[in-house]
Amino acid sequence: MNITGEKPTEDNKNKLILRYPSSWWGAKWREALPSGNGKIGAAVYGSVYEETIMLTHEELWRGSQTPDLPDISDKLPEVRSLLLGGDAPKANRIMADTLEERGYKPKMAWPLPLADFKVIMPSPHGFKAYQRELNMETGEVTVSWSDGPTRYERAVFVSRPADWIVFEIRAEGPDPIQATFGLELHDPKDIRRSATLPEKVELIAEGDLLLYAAENDDESDFGAVARVIPQGGVLETVDGRLKVSGAQSVLVVIQPFVRGERAAEWERLRNELAGKQLQYDELLAAHVTEHGRLFRASTLDLQADGYDRSNEELLLDAYRGEASLEMTEKMWAYGRYLLISSSRDGGQPCHLYGLWCGEYEGMWAFNMSNENIQMIYWQALSGNMPELLLAMFDYFDRLIDDFRTNAKRLYGCRGIYIPAPTSPDTGLLKHKAPHIIHWTGAAGWIAQHYYDYYLYTRDEQFLRERALPFLRETALFYEDFFIEDEDGYYVSCPSNSPENAPGNYMQGPGKKPLTETAINSTMDFAIAKEVLAHLIEGAEIAGVYEEEIEKWKAMLKRIPPYRINEDGAVSEWMHPDFTDNYHHRHQSHIYPVFPGTEVTRENDPELFEAFVTAAKKRLVIGLKEQTGWSLAHMSNHYARMGEGDLALECLDLLSRTCVINNFYTFHNDWRKMGVGVDADWAPFQIDANMGWTAAVQEMLLFSLNGTLRILPALPTKWRKGQAGPLLARGAVEVTIAWDQDAGTVQLELLSRSRSQDVTLQFPRPVSPVEGLRCDGNRIVGIHLEEGVPLKLELKM
Repeated sequence: MNITGEKPTEDNKNKLILRYPSSWWGAKWREALPSGNGKIGAAVYGSVYEETIMLTHEELWRGSQTPDLPDISDKLPEVRSLLLGGDAPKANRIMADTLEERGYKPKMAWPLPLADFKVIMPSPHGFKAYQRELNMETGEVTVSWSDGPTRYERAVFVSRPADWIVFEIRAEGPDPIQATFGLELHDPKDIRRSATLPEKVELIAEGDLLLYAAENDDESDFGAVARVIPQGGVLETVDGRLKVSGAQSVLVVIQPFVRGERAAEWERLRNELAGKQLQYDELLAAHVTEHGRLFRASTLDLQADGYDRSNEELLLDAYRGEASLEMTEKMWAYGRYLLISSSRDGGQPCHLYGLWCGEYEGMWAFNMSNENIQMIYWQALSGNMPELLLAMFDYFDRLIDDFRTNAKRLYGCRGIYIPAPTSPDTGLLKHKAPHIIHWTGAAGWIAQHYYDYYLYTRDEQFLRERALPFLRETALFYEDFFIEDEDGYYVSCPSNSPENAPGNYMQGPGKKPLTETAINSTMDFAIAKEVLAHLIEGAEIAGVYEEEIEKWKAMLKRIPPYRINEDGAVSEWMHPDFTDNYHHRHQSHIYPVFPGTEVTRENDPELFEAFVTAAKKRLVIGLKEQTGWSLAHMSNHYARMGEGDLALECLDLLSRTCVINNFYTFHNDWRKMGVGVDADWAPFQIDANMGWTAAVQEMLLFSLNGTLRILPALPTKWRKGQAGPLLARGAVEVTIAWDQDAGTVQLELLSRSRSQDVTLQFPRPVSPVEGLRCDGNRIVGIHLEEGVPLKLELKM
C-alpha cells in the first residue's frame, strides 16, 4: 500500500485527477467519478466527512406504462395524400393525434438509482492535500486526504468477475479509522426533477451486515447486502448503521439485487458473503485482469509533455482555446473506459447516461436510435473491442417482435420499425411526437452496426445467423413502405430528417416549425441504399436468400439520386418542395460519407465535395445550434473527409463548452457562451464522450474494401505519436507510429482471421520501398499471412 507522495508522471497517463469533490448543487452525482463492470455502477462523490457512493444496476428501471399499441395504419393514405398535395402542416400531426384519440397513453421507463452507500468519518483537524482519482486502467476510484498527522485513502471498484462493489478505507499515521457505514435510498435532494420515490424502504444492520431494500413500482423489491470487515478495532450497530472504531483498515463488499422478495434475497446474499476470506488486493487483481484486457486492447500516445495536471487545470487550459495533448489523450481513454464500464456481453447496451443516472426521472435517459446509441458504439470496432457491441445486438434482437408490431400497426408494413427512443422493457413506440413517428431510419442505421461487426471480425456465423436476418427484416419494411413516382423512383412519405424541419417551414427563433414531416429526407434513402447493398453483398458471401437478391438489386435502382441545392451542398431533403435549414444540430444528410461509406472522394469526387460543403454549412452558419454530441459527430464527419484540423477544432469547441470537471460531456453549454443551443438545463449525456474517442480513431485510420487509409486526417498539431492496435475492416489490426517533422511512418499489420492482400493509402506520396509496389500515395498488394505480423517503415 502506498498512499503518500506524488505518483510518477507516466503513471498518471490514464488517470483522471481532481482537486475537489462533487460540487454541483442539487445534483452532485453529475460530478462523481464513475466505476462500473458493464452491469453494476458506482459513482463516487468524494466528500471527506460524508462520502456518498451512488450505486446503480443496468436492470433496474421504473415508470413504464405499456398499453396495447393501436393500429393507426388506416391513416397513412390520408397523410400521404396531404403531403403529396402540398399540405405538409396538416399532415404533420395526423398520426400523433390519432394515437391520442384512440387512447394511447404510454410512458417511457427510466433507470432507477439503486442506493447510496454512505460513509461518515470525523475530520477533527480539517482536511489537507485532498485529491480524488480515477484509474482508467483498473476502474478504481480513490479519494485521499490528510487529517492532522494521518493520511487516509478510500478506494472503490466494481468487480467484473464477481459482480460486487468492493470498497476499502486505509490509513497511514497514528490515528486509527473511525467510520460509520449505511445503505439508503438515493438522496431525493440530489435530483433536479421532483419524483415519486420508491416505497417500503428498509435499512437494517445486523452483525457485520447492512441490509437494504425498497419497493419498485411493479411491487418487486430491489436492494443490497453489504458486509463490513474491519482490521482491528470494534464493530457495532447504531440506528441501522454499522460503526467501526479504532481500525487500521476496513473492507466493505456490497452485492445488489434488482428484483425479487427482499427477505429471500437478503438470505441468499447473506449466504454468498458469509465466512469468505476476502482481500481487497486479490479482488482488484481478478477484476483488473478482465477490465485491463479490454482497456489495453488499444492505446494512444500523442507525446504530451506530461500527465500531472488535474482535470480542473486541463479544463482551464482548454477554455482558453485548445485542448492540450494531455487532455485529448485522456478524453480518448475516458470514452473507452466509460464504454467498457457500462457495456458487456449478456447485458443491456449503454444508454445516454451510461450506468450512472442519479435522477429518478432522468431527462432522455433511454436508448436513442436517431443518433446517440450509434455514436456510443462507433468506437468499439476500430478501438479493438468488438465484443462490447454484442449487448447492443442482444437488445435489438430481443425486442424484434415489438418492432414488427410497430411496423404493422403504424404503417401496415412487414418487417421492423424501431422507434428512436426505447427502453429495455419494450420496443413499442412510446413517444408520440411527429418527428419520432415519421422517422423510419432507425432499424437501417442499427443494421449498419450488425454488418460492420461482420466486416471487422469476419465472423461468418454472425453474418448468417444475426446480421443478414436483421437486414432482411429492415428491407421488408422498405419494400412495403416506399411508394413510386411517375418516373419509377421510390418516394419516402411521410419522412423526417431527425429532429430538423425544412427551412421554408421555419417560423423564426424559438418558434415551432409549421411541420417536421416532409417527403424524401436524404437520410431515408441513404440508409435504405446501404441496407440493400449490404444485403446483396452479404447474401452472396453467405450463400443465402439467393431468390431475393435480384429483387434487392431492382429496389436499389428505384432510389432517386441525391439532390444538390443552390449552395452546392447536398440537400437534406431530396424533394424540391422542402428547402434546407442549416441552423440545426443534427447532420443526418451527411450519412453517405459518415457514418456510411457509400460516397468517397475516390468513387465520386464531385458528390463528395457537395457533402463537404453541406457539413461546413453546419459549422459556419449553425454553430449556435450545436450540442456536445453534435460537435463530436461533426468531428467524425471532418475526420472522414480528411479535414484533420477541422475535426480537432470540433473537439476543442467541445472541450471548452460541454465538458465538466469529471470529464463527463453535457448536451449543451449551461454557461451560455454562444456555442451550442440555449437550454435552461444541461443534461449529462455520455454519447459525446464516446464520440470523442471515435473521432480520434477516425483521424488515424479508415478502412474499406481491402484499402487501409493510414493517418487520413492527422491534425497538424499531432506532430508525433503512436496508436493501436486499431481494428480495420477485414479483421486487420493496425498499429501506427508517426513523426510529421521527420516525415516517417512505422506500421505493424496483423490479419486476425485469414490470409489476404491489402492496399495502404497515405495522405501524401510515399517513398518507394524495396519489394513493395508503390503508386504515389498508395502501396498495392501487400500480402498478410493470418496471424503473422508485418512491420513496415516508410517515408512520406
